[in-house]
Amino acid sequence: MPNVVIDFLEGRTIEQKREMAKRVTAAIVETLNCKPEAVQIIMHEVSKDQIANGGVLRCDKD
Repeated sequence: MPNVVIDFLEGRTIEQKREMAKRVTAAIVETLNCKPEAVQIIMHEVSKDQIANGGVLRCDKD
């Protein structure tokens, strides 16, 4: 069973998440020749105060 973990900043709509899940699943089904039901996608929404780039929190860059 293919497992995909995707981390992204919080704030995406449920519609965006549905579309992303649909497209990622389709790509995996096509490339790995498996059934859509076998694909599991785990989405981690991360707040901007939980990510730092170059020693600076993402929330401090906005």
